Amino acid sequence: GTWLLYLPCTWSIGLAAEPGCLPDCYMLSLFGAGAVLMRGAGCTINDMWDQDYDKKVARTASRPLAAGDISTFQSFVFLGGQLSLALCVLLCLNYYSIALGAASLSLVITYPLMKRITYWPQLVLGLAFNWGALLGWSAIKGSCEWSVCLPLYVAGVMWTLVYDTIYAHQDKRDDILIGVKSTALQFREDTKQWLSGFSVAMLVALCMAGMNCNQTFPYYSAVAAVGAHLAHQIYTLDIDKPEDCWKKFTSNRTVGVLLFVGIVLGNL
Repeated sequence: GTWLLYLPCTWSIGLAAEPGCLPDCYMLSLFGAGAVLMRGAGCTINDMWDQDYDKKVARTASRPLAAGDISTFQSFVFLGGQLSLALCVLLCLNYYSIALGAASLSLVITYPLMKRITYWPQLVLGLAFNWGALLGWSAIKGSCEWSVCLPLYVAGVMWTLVYDTIYAHQDKRDDILIGVKSTALQFREDTKQWLSGFSVAMLVALCMAGMNCNQTFPYYSAVAAVGAHLAHQIYTLDIDKPEDCWKKFTSNRTVGVLLFVGIVLGNL
């Protein structure tokens, strides 16, 4: 999860680097710390909202709140610590980025509620998890270049819809029993067609972002490699085997790293 939150930040920081230069290592480190803290805060918020649901799902019943190992008050204190440290990271950025980063908190807080009211909570997760695609560029440049940042953000959202729909298929039986919603339950046997559509949209958006910041051959080679990886994931996916869904989900770290390497080499 931390990787999947961090990698869109690295894409944006990489694309914002000057031609012929490596990405800013200080910013990569700063955003890495931020990703650890905000992913952790998101998990805490999620577990606070979902503790009653988590008790009824085999995979989540051992989480600290669901298992009764800690109290809700203790989790509030822990969340306060996480968000305070994350704020320290955010305050290291320019004013534009501070405001932009703070704006993402509403998505982080409301995402866990979405599974109660819509079959598309994965879309809201995508909006939250890929905020770094906007923030990384603004941290380097001082503001967003929307012709680059917006397609990069859309590509990230499409990517999240792919990997988190796969993730959601692990829990679909329990989700039906307890009454929560997901794209896995929405798409059912049509999942692979939907995932293919999201993947194509992701690749198109990545090409648009690349063209709008004059990326070069290595970048487009990486986009092609990302496409091949996603095609293999989707083709070999068994939505009825939780262990296969988990394997495919975790392999998405490779997708993000491939694109980052392509951005760096393309810049050089």
